[in-house]
Amino acid sequence: MTGLSNAAKRDIETVLHPYTNLDTFRSTGPLIIERGEGIHVFDSEGKEYIEGMAGLWCTSLGYSEAELIDAATEQMRQLPFGHVFGGRSHERAAELAEKLKAIAPHDASKVLFCGSGSEANDQQIKLLWYYNNAKGRPEKKKIISRLQGYHGVTVASGSLTGLPANHMDFDLPIERIFHTGSPHYYRQGEAGESEEEFSARRAQELEELILREGPETVAGFIAEPIMGAGGVVMPPQGYFEKIQAVLDKYDIYFISDEVICGFARTGNMFGAQTFGMKPDSISVAKALSSAYVPIGAVTIGEDMYQAMIDESKKIGTFGHGFTYTAHPVAAAVACKTLEIYEKRDILSHVRAVAPTFEKRVMGFADHPLVGNARAKGLIGAIELVADKETKKSFDKSAAIGAVAMGAAQKHGLIVRALAGDIIAFCPPLIIKEDEIGEMFDRMARALDDVEAHVRKEGLRG
Repeated sequence: MTGLSNAAKRDIETVLHPYTNLDTFRSTGPLIIERGEGIHVFDSEGKEYIEGMAGLWCTSLGYSEAELIDAATEQMRQLPFGHVFGGRSHERAAELAEKLKAIAPHDASKVLFCGSGSEANDQQIKLLWYYNNAKGRPEKKKIISRLQGYHGVTVASGSLTGLPANHMDFDLPIERIFHTGSPHYYRQGEAGESEEEFSARRAQELEELILREGPETVAGFIAEPIMGAGGVVMPPQGYFEKIQAVLDKYDIYFISDEVICGFARTGNMFGAQTFGMKPDSISVAKALSSAYVPIGAVTIGEDMYQAMIDESKKIGTFGHGFTYTAHPVAAAVACKTLEIYEKRDILSHVRAVAPTFEKRVMGFADHPLVGNARAKGLIGAIELVADKETKKSFDKSAAIGAVAMGAAQKHGLIVRALAGDIIAFCPPLIIKEDEIGEMFDRMARALDDVEAHVRKEGLRG
């Protein structure tokens, strides 16, 4: 820990960091962020960065938004805590539920709140099991997710997640959770196979899995409109149309995980609308409150709600909920966030600047390091490869994704390196065109540094 600040040393000895190599971290230490303003954050040394990941895909309105701070402060003075157990409630809970029902991409009847995206998807599993028990279908309990999908880290939602590091040595996934193929056309499309053909193959594989398990045992299917932590994977042409047909054929409940894509990120209020999905329910969190206060939610259709009434009548209660379900401060901030989206017309702003963002991401395709570039709305990624022609990846020991992330940080840009040497971009929705330009100018300089490193070390083999 030589050379590290006192704050960094204290952090190393006290804080356990998620998604971190805990051994390496003891020598490298943390980047300590002290404050934020708009799309920028500042570290403990005063250095400025463009926050190119909106924190963790979440600070949609940027940092230090006064209206959100005021909403939290006002609510804390009025009612700092209130619960919704046993028939009690508070005004902010109903207000937020009304706002979510009004914009949901399906016919939502009720909203069940929680504290995070992981909890939201955990609830989705429990509700599906509860629903099918209420409907007299105790065997219809299996849920299908996708490889490379990300749906959280609780025991249940972590099982839905289709990433090896989230399963290894945690004894996951649990029973009744299955995974079908990823929609990653660039990596998994066969030679000469069009996007439509690839999508048809993935839909066929899903149907074969359903038939193998027995359609009467399969309850649901969950998907992110755009895969986030699994690599910012875009659905190929015709993908969700073909998947939807399979789900409809076998009466399978469709959950759209909108935790990253929800609230204008893809150029529509929800990713399901961008890609023509027809979900039965959505999971939301992150941008629901611009991440200022933890909150998540699940929407529930009328059919499920009626079944829940019958089951709770039989049992005597609906035996689920968290202390912080519909927490009044979180709900107040979320209400104000949705109000800001509407009054500032954030959706139109995203649509206006998205072409510049998409063009700059796609422009990296010409760089010698970049095998594939992809973007939609204000989310995108570049995939770094050793050989553009063959799509050959760098050796894992080279850790090129981490090198690129470090180079970007050196140039004042925070991005995220995902498995497979993928660099993700997901700036606050309030980013302006000139700021997009500066963001990617910094990334370009970082990539040039990485290319020099690759050549110097002979990492292409």
